[in-house]
Amino acid sequence: MSDAETAGAFACEECLQPAEAFAVIGNETRLAILEALWEAPERPVSFSDLRRRVGTRDSAQFNYHLQKLTGQFVRKCEEGYDFRGAGRAVIQAVLSGSLNQDPEFGPVEVEGECVDCSGSLVAHYEDETLRIVCDDCGRRHAHGDFPPGGLEDRTKSEVMDAFNQRVRHLMCLISDGVCPACNGRTETNITETGDFVDYDVHIEHECQRCGQTTPTSVTISLLDDAEVVSFYRDHGIDLNAAAFWTLEWCVSDDHTEVLSENPWEFRVHIELDDERLVVDLDEDLVVEDASREPL
Repeated sequence: MSDAETAGAFACEECLQPAEAFAVIGNETRLAILEALWEAPERPVSFSDLRRRVGTRDSAQFNYHLQKLTGQFVRKCEEGYDFRGAGRAVIQAVLSGSLNQDPEFGPVEVEGECVDCSGSLVAHYEDETLRIVCDDCGRRHAHGDFPPGGLEDRTKSEVMDAFNQRVRHLMCLISDGVCPACNGRTETNITETGDFVDYDVHIEHECQRCGQTTPTSVTISLLDDAEVVSFYRDHGIDLNAAAFWTLEWCVSDDHTEVLSENPWEFRVHIELDDERLVVDLDEDLVVEDASREPL
């Protein structure tokens, strides 16, 4: 097999080195150009309109900075200029607030009660991470990255709703083997110990490209499973709108049975009203079987 065949899909002879890329965008005028592109009502944007939006009088100077961006961050077409993926990522990083904001809040009481002691749940936000814990015993019910930009123009209740949906969507990516940070390939590791000390079985999803790790419960991947969603719908509950940290089967191992450790196999029991849903998962946390039974 040739070197070209083993290099993978990402093979680029003209790509910028990371230091070079940061040097290109580390300029006030160039960042202003990217911001102007983002704020434009329509794209592509003509040279003259883009210069007007940035407010640079010297056409030659403006063109110099624009050409530094063109190719890697901005693409030029017949109608004008538009984003390339890297340029859009720079602006999204700015808007996320991660580059220049460091807010904190909490404790704030949130929906649900502790699965261990029935105490109240509170949310804390610090270091771009949102944690939900029991105010009485300290048991952790949820935690995850939440960029500071997500706090803007939202009430605390709206922040919690956004956090709920963000975690759900990121877990969909991770469960499908895609790293939400860099789009690299993720692998799932299962052990009996880990960061989630309240779980008997520890699940860790690790990106093989950037090394980011995400610890979870066995069952959080069931939040968007068709059988589980239908089970809740048949009992008059929209599972997609439910705060995942209020679901006992999702944030504890009390409803999870280990059927085998080699290979790993699990059985999850979810009860609503007078009915139980029994879900079997394999070592990849893929649903193998689901059935209902009366209580």
